[in-house]
Amino acid sequence: KGGRLMPQYEYNGYDKSGARVSGSITAESLSAAQQLLKKQGLLLKSVKEEQLNQQAALFSTDKIGIADIEFLTAELSLLLDSGLKIDKGIELLKSANKKPSLARLLNKISTELRSGKQLSQVLAGFPDYFDALYVNLVSIGEKTGQLSDVFRQLASDLAFRRDLQKKISQALTYPMVILLVCIASVVFIFNYVVPNMATMFERQQDLPFYTTMLLSTSAWLQQYQLILLVVLVLLGVLVVQGRKRPAFQRRWQWLAIRIPVVTSAVLQVERIRFNGGLAMMLQAGVAVDQALDLANGNIKQAELRAEMQIAIGKIKRGEQLSSALRQTRLFPDFFASLLSVGEESGELARIFQEIAQRCQRQFTDWVTRFTSLLEPLLILVMGGIVGGVVVIMMLSITSATDVGL
Repeated sequence: KGGRLMPQYEYNGYDKSGARVSGSITAESLSAAQQLLKKQGLLLKSVKEEQLNQQAALFSTDKIGIADIEFLTAELSLLLDSGLKIDKGIELLKSANKKPSLARLLNKISTELRSGKQLSQVLAGFPDYFDALYVNLVSIGEKTGQLSDVFRQLASDLAFRRDLQKKISQALTYPMVILLVCIASVVFIFNYVVPNMATMFERQQDLPFYTTMLLSTSAWLQQYQLILLVVLVLLGVLVVQGRKRPAFQRRWQWLAIRIPVVTSAVLQVERIRFNGGLAMMLQAGVAVDQALDLANGNIKQAELRAEMQIAIGKIKRGEQLSSALRQTRLFPDFFASLLSVGEESGELARIFQEIAQRCQRQFTDWVTRFTSLLEPLLILVMGGIVGGVVVIMMLSITSATDVGL
């Protein structure tokens, strides 16, 4: 439920020094919100209920992204290091933050904290922003008194994910531009160039098959292109909406783990989640068996999670850690050998951290290779499509000219 019971109110006004202030507040009613704000010494200019619908949320540029959560986490680590309590730190970040969506989130978290809940319980109410790993580690930090260190480690992990997301976005921008240009070129050819050519073939009999195919494709596209566009848009909306459905996720996971190119990336991501979370929990002083269970909850792939659960069961029954984990797809022989060294030296946390860092580097290299190959491949495919249409057009014109002679 996560603090969504009471409505949010956006306000604008001035503080006691005359500085402009704005933000949002949770209250039972508009009058209650006004009273709360006046108690803070604010001169109100406007107070209105926040109106957010699904359509606005879908196209809003004010969404909370991974960079916002990374910033919030890093700032909380610094504030806790300086001796501030978590509730005071949240209040300070809320008042200083200028992004409305993040300010609203902080306001909801602050409200829940004032009701007596622990931070981990509050964050669990916002799964879209704080995943199971984040919540579990915050809970451990609360129990061990190492919340500042936990936030620092989480901020480092989020910074890696943010940078990787940025690299992927930048690498895909140029290929996507090429794709859009090629699609626009094909649509232009079939809607304007080919129809103008069609008059050349009106009185001809026994047209070559490639000319007939070109003319038929152009006629079909002109007749059904709007329907085709609507269908593609609807399919896109269905995929976006279906991503959150368990049935869709299960089918996608089953498929992703079996596609050769994607499988490697899936395994690397799950290794990063498992080993990174496990290392942070061991460093926080959590027992190995408990840390394994919590880290296994961070694995999103159902098949891999089931494999790991079997291995964890064997470890709890006394089997050697490296031997049991070697039987899973997440720990090939090299990583299992590193674990053997960690068991002998008693440095398991450092070994798991090393594995996570290696997997991060390997995944970054995979993304770089994939995006580097995607660009020329896309150019080749789209160039082949446009070039093929142009060649067919030239052959058709040549054929018509020969017949005319």
